[in-house]
Amino acid sequence: MTDASAADKAHIPESVLVELISAFGLDEVRERRFLADGLMNANWKIDTQAGVFALKRVTDVSLDRLRRNLGVLASLAGDGLPVTAPVATAVGSLVAEVGGGVWCLFPWAAGVHIRGVDLSLAQVGELGAQLGRLHDGLGRAGVRGLLPAVPDMVAADVTTPQRAVEKSERLSRAVREKRTSSGFDVAAAAALEQRRDLIGKHADRRPEDAVPAGALGWTHGDVQYRNLLWEGWELAAVLDWDRVGVRPYAEEVARTAQVQFGVGGVFDLARVSAFVRGYRSVVPLEAEALADGVRRLWWKRMTDYWQLEFHYDRGDHSFDELFTADEALLHWWTDRYEQVEDAFTAG
Repeated sequence: MTDASAADKAHIPESVLVELISAFGLDEVRERRFLADGLMNANWKIDTQAGVFALKRVTDVSLDRLRRNLGVLASLAGDGLPVTAPVATAVGSLVAEVGGGVWCLFPWAAGVHIRGVDLSLAQVGELGAQLGRLHDGLGRAGVRGLLPAVPDMVAADVTTPQRAVEKSERLSRAVREKRTSSGFDVAAAAALEQRRDLIGKHADRRPEDAVPAGALGWTHGDVQYRNLLWEGWELAAVLDWDRVGVRPYAEEVARTAQVQFGVGGVFDLARVSAFVRGYRSVVPLEAEALADGVRRLWWKRMTDYWQLEFHYDRGDHSFDELFTADEALLHWWTDRYEQVEDAFTAG
């Protein structure tokens, strides 16, 4: 992302802010501060006479899906889960459409973001258990009619080796066609060539069945450290419910463990196992389903280039560091595939 676009993301025109204050029935805003931690959406902390709130502009989820997802949070909070229900507008909507944007508002939740590898093993186990409770809570929300019925099965898109190589070659051309060559360009070109080599060597490991193993249900979709707030030893709030959707539970368990404990180009396997044990203390997920979820996630990482697509197709460099870190983890993971799978299934 360019400096100009980053500045645009952080700016709220005064006329839009006035309209938002009116829409949510707030008093005058005394102070507002842009929160730079978010990756996709834009967030602000706003201090008003009515209290302190988190204001969010949602940019990557459809309006209907956003309304549906926000509608389940009061149910989850009522079940005692660490979730903050949104503030309704003066006309009773959980979403305000103002200034060409889509906005939602939450009471301010106190706490700090802690990377998964900086949590104690006890906290890691509790995080796994809380994910299980969230899955159970979303299931109850479905029973209450707040979410559609869960289908009997879902099909997973498994990228073919040929398609993955074609995508990588297109991006390699994009790198070569740039008139200037940065350090990132050099690293990306080398990584794409190495990725094609990895795909050729390990294509026989890709998932063959389009139907994932194990139970499925409603899931959060993005349980990473920026979406978690901790107060002391306790998980105080789970944030960012834009991506609620039906998925295999093993998919969310595997992805959460990867984004929480796959840091610095390696997996913290002790924390992976502690997290999975915590989850399975609430939801009895089979080892076969976990192994399937891990394999699917590994192949997805092997054949996906989304950070490079943001960089070269959209001119958005926000995720360059993520690509570098994820690329290192992919190589480490591939070299120790059975060891990583054992850490999940032993948990």
